[in-house]
Amino acid sequence: MLRICRLFFIVLLASLPAGAFDPSPEGMWRTIDDNTHKTRGLIRLYEQDGAVFGKVEASFDPKEANEICERCSDDRKNKRVVGMVVMRNMRKHGSEYRDGDILDPDTGLIYSCRFRLEDGGRKLVVRGFIGISLLGRSQVWLRQE
Repeated sequence: MLRICRLFFIVLLASLPAGAFDPSPEGMWRTIDDNTHKTRGLIRLYEQDGAVFGKVEASFDPKEANEICERCSDDRKNKRVVGMVVMRNMRKHGSEYRDGDILDPDTGLIYSCRFRLEDGGRKLVVRGFIGISLLGRSQVWLRQE
């Protein structure tokens, strides 16, 4: 009987879609400063109309808490960075998300973006680039529990 239950369980697991156990990127993520290696802020990733977006929820630097994006060139120009959507229109393709963009509020530059989850969904490897992915930089964001 135990053997039959095990076999049933294995067949049940094998019949699930391949992505059934993929962790979701939705939730709160801690961003790490490239230079100081300290937590810089929190970004909430959320799904809207089948795409993933990222909104700045908090800054850990009191000087940046009320920062305005003066260098932005689109509809985010002169808006507060906290509360701003900085990642837009990321769509899942296999194990990664891409086809969207990410804004660097420090420079006002908008980059093409791709990201993937690692370490069981606890890390997010985010790559911003211009043109091809080789011409860019990556950051690791950590899931905020």
